[in-house]
Amino acid sequence: MKISALGETGPTSRTQLTRQRVVAAAVELADSDGTESISMRRLAQELGVEAMSLYTHVRNKDDLLDGMADAVISEIPLSAGGAGWKTALRQMALAAREVMLRHPWAPRVVETRTAPGPAALGYINAVIGTLREGGFTIAQAHQAIHILGSRALGFAQALFDDSGDEDLDPETAAQLQDQLGTTHPYVVEMALAVTHGGALGACDDAAEFAFALDFILDGLDRLQSS
Repeated sequence: MKISALGETGPTSRTQLTRQRVVAAAVELADSDGTESISMRRLAQELGVEAMSLYTHVRNKDDLLDGMADAVISEIPLSAGGAGWKTALRQMALAAREVMLRHPWAPRVVETRTAPGPAALGYINAVIGTLREGGFTIAQAHQAIHILGSRALGFAQALFDDSGDEDLDPETAAQLQDQLGTTHPYVVEMALAVTHGGALGACDDAAEFAFALDFILDGLDRLQSS
C-alpha cells in the first residue's frame, strides 16, 4: 500500500518530506495494518524514500509514536460553540470518542506517552478552560481532570475485556459455573447474565461510555455547586 496522498516518489518527494507528512503516513499505515506493522523501513517504502531520510524528521520510532498520538488528538474539536460547561465537556468527550474509533490503535499509544504534545496540551487547556469558565475553582478543575482521566480523550480502560462473553456456548458456560461458581460467584453471575442475554446482554460500548460520562458530569455538577 503506497501512501497515495503523498503524490510522486523519488527526489521530488524526498525534497518535500516533512515531519507532518511522515507522521500522517504512519497514522494511515496504523489505521490500515496496526502499529505493529510500523517500522522505519516499512514507512520509508510507503513514502518512496530511503529509510535514513526519515531520521531528519523523527528521531526514532518512539518519537514517531509521539507525533502519531498528537496528530490523532489534533482531530478532536476544542470547543462546543458556547454551550454550558457540562454540555461542552460532554460534546467534546463524545467527539473525542469518534476520533478514537477512527483510529482504534490510538488509545494504547496515547496511554504510553510520557509527555503531552502540542495538540494534547491544547486539548487539555481547552478542557480546563471549559471548567474554569464554568465556575470551577482551580482546585475543583484539578480534581475534575483526574476524575475524567482518559475519558476526556474519548476512551477508558475497562476493568477486563468482556468482548468474547457473548460467544460462550451452553457447555462452556456450565463449565465456568462449575469451576468458579463457589469461589467467585459474582463474577460467574455477571458472566452468565451477559452470555445468556438475560439481565444484561452483550455490552454496548457506546452506551456504556456515555452512561459513565454522564455519571461523572453529574458528579462534577454537584462538586461545582457545593
